[in-house]
Amino acid sequence: MAEISIEQIKKLKELSGAGLTDAKQALVEADGDFDKALEAMRKKGLTKAEKRGDRETREGLVDAYIHDGRLGAIVEVNCETSFVAKTDEFKTLVHQIAMQVASMAPLYVSEENIPAEAREAKMKELEENFKGPENMKNQILEGQMKKAFADKVLLNQPYILDDTKTVEQFIKEAIAKTGENITVRQFKRIELGVTE
Repeated sequence: MAEISIEQIKKLKELSGAGLTDAKQALVEADGDFDKALEAMRKKGLTKAEKRGDRETREGLVDAYIHDGRLGAIVEVNCETSFVAKTDEFKTLVHQIAMQVASMAPLYVSEENIPAEAREAKMKELEENFKGPENMKNQILEGQMKKAFADKVLLNQPYILDDTKTVEQFIKEAIAKTGENITVRQFKRIELGVTE
């Protein structure tokens, strides 16, 4: 069995947001392999984060990001308690989401927010232009629908500060760290000279 130092335990605790005991246990289970332990902790944290997804969010912040006086975004991000809403980590998260909205111009927070009319219109267009095997039509159209709205849905977009994850994964990591459910309630993007 590999020797585990207190520095490794502290570092893992800091990176994962878990307690010392959990960090030590993860290192023991990973036989001292720090990266493996961190990955295990993240998976555990994200699993817990998904369970928190049903909890009500009534607190939070509204923040804005303005770029060069030419475009900006205002967002409302909610959490469960005013305590978390006042932390620097949460304030940073909300500001980064405002930056994401300003930069990537999403239209909807999640897939559930896409209006039925927009879905139906896109599906009709895709069906009219469909050129493929009939037996695969439904699967292909479903894939094309997902792709058509991918860059328009905030949670599905690649996160601008780390494109190896989506905005949804970025938020789930924050949920794992804070121990609270976090939701993006709404946003508005404004660009100089552009009207909806």
